[in-house]
Formats: sequence, structure tokens, C-alpha cells
Amino acid sequence: MRKQLLSAAGLLILLAACNQTTTAVAERSHILASGSSTVYPFTRAVAERFHDSNPQLAAPVVESTGTGVGIGLFCAGTGGNHPDIVDASRRMRPSELQQCRANGINNITELQIGSDGLAFVQSPAGPGIRLTRRELYEALAATPYGEPNSKRRWNEINPSLPDIPILFYGPPAADGTRDSLAELILIPGCESNAEMRQLREQDERRFHQLCTTIRSDGVYVESGEDDERTAVQLIVNPGAIGIFGFGYLERGGARLRGLAIDGIAPSVETIASGRYAGARPLFIYVKADQADRVPGLRAFVADYARAIGPGGYLAQSGLIPAPDPVRAQTAQAATALTPLDPRALR
Repeated sequence: MRKQLLSAAGLLILLAACNQTTTAVAERSHILASGSSTVYPFTRAVAERFHDSNPQLAAPVVESTGTGVGIGLFCAGTGGNHPDIVDASRRMRPSELQQCRANGINNITELQIGSDGLAFVQSPAGPGIRLTRRELYEALAATPYGEPNSKRRWNEINPSLPDIPILFYGPPAADGTRDSLAELILIPGCESNAEMRQLREQDERRFHQLCTTIRSDGVYVESGEDDERTAVQLIVNPGAIGIFGFGYLERGGARLRGLAIDGIAPSVETIASGRYAGARPLFIYVKADQADRVPGLRAFVADYARAIGPGGYLAQSGLIPAPDPVRAQTAQAATALTPLDPRALR
């Protein structure tokens, strides 16, 4: 389900743009952002303040589609139907940058807006189990260490864990949070096995298949982009575990509880320091060549970069500020709209 920040005027403009076959950016007078559901609340907050400060401009349109889908839309072209900004809960891949360039998008600015954590969450009424990345891999993988996964209760993973069903509500395949789940949790858990480490050296493709393919037998339920709906499922099923961005856990207050992974619970401090296993950077990508074609885009990006520091309204909304050197780099890139160096993605 898409979430949108959209004024009535913005809706008319967007519908008109969708009915045009031309790719001229000038036909769209509002800023269009799409992508990560984790970054969405922060971009929406910037958009609301930007419109309040610039009422003469059309309201920015902000959509939550998931990182992978958002980057696909972003890289598909430069016309009025394609986003000027994509929110991303992971870094753009080299193959995605190549796709952008194949479609005439040559100058892209990368801005790290802060940090976030991949949070494993239960209802406070749940057992509050403490898990390791190895245990999470063995619970989630379709074929852990090459064998079909038949384990359906936590005490089958580890006898010290509760005798309750394994049930996850997590992001779909196109979501950047799903990519973070693979990179930050599943692969390290898989690599705790010596044979899997050896397999990575011998057959990288097979290694990724065994380590990152999630089971499809009902233990893992794809919950889409609607975090609120997932939270309701956790309240109804207090033994279940939801997988969210940390920002949503913060906004959820007492309704939700973050679980410790490898002995470290998710918090602003553990994520900012990188001690929490699920810590990850958050990004926005901007089509720099459109900065002077789409009204307000350059100013919007500058406003975004000014909002990411400690004590700012984005931090109060759950964004974890990046370290000082990263924020300084973001501020410089936002001002100059510095093109992304492809070598940085390798």
C-alpha cells in the first residue's frame, strides 16, 4: 500500500502528468519522491515543513513503495512520471546505477541522511526472547546449511528458547529492509558455520542461495509496506516477531519492544555506535540534473541536509544522526549536488 503526502492541487498535477506520454520534466511542477518505507516518514516530515515555508510551490509528493521498487522507478527515466528523489534503506547497487545511466540519468547525488537499525520487535506481552544471528538464520532460512528447514518452534532451534511457534512478519523481497536482513543478519549467521565460510570461497552463488533465501512455508509472512498493520499483527500474536526499521519502533512507544540480538538491544546509542547487529545507514538519491528544472528541488535537498543533525526535528521523529564527518559530507554534497562516484558503490 502506498502512503502519500499529497495536496488536492498536487493530486491534480500528478494525474495530469500520468496522462502525458511526453517525458518533459517541465510538465511536472511538484517534487516527487519515492522509495523506502523506513525513510518515508523523514522525507514526508521535510516535505511538510518545506511546503509550509514555500506555500507558493506545489506540495511535494512522497510515496512509500519500498527501496527496490523506488530505485526502479527512479532509474527508469527522467520524465514527469519518474521520481526526482528516491529514499533508500540500503545503498544503491552498481547494477542499479548502470540502469539509471542506460536511461539517461547520468548525475546522481548520494546523501546519507542518518542511521537506522533493523529491529526485531515483539509485543510487550510476548516472551521477550534474546536471539543470536545464528539462531535467526536457522529459524528464517529455507535451507539452513543446505538442509530443508522443518523447524517450527523456537526450542527446536535452541532448547533454551521458549516452546512457542516461530512466526515472523517481515518485509517483502523488493524492500530495502529485506536486503538489510540478508546482509546484516542472515549472512553473518550463516557464516558462523565453517562449511558455509568455505562454500563462500568455492561457490559464491550457492553460498548466497543457502544463506539468504527465506523459507516460504508460512513461518515468514511478508507484511508489505504498512508497518502499522504489522504492529497490529504483533499485538494479536504476542509470540510473533516483526521486522521493522528502528524509527518505527521508536514511534511505536510502549506498544512494541525491541529484542536483543547477540546480547545487544536496539537503541539510539547502540545503533549510532554500530554495536547493534542491525545498524545500517539510510540514504536519499537525487537527480542532480533536474535541480533547476523541478521548482524547489534544490532548496528541498538543502533543507533536508540541514534537518539531519542531533536535536533536529528528524531526530525527534526517530532518525539517528550520522557521525559528524558523514553529516559534513552530506551537507557539502547537498549544496554542490556532487555526482555519485560509481567506485563508491563497489
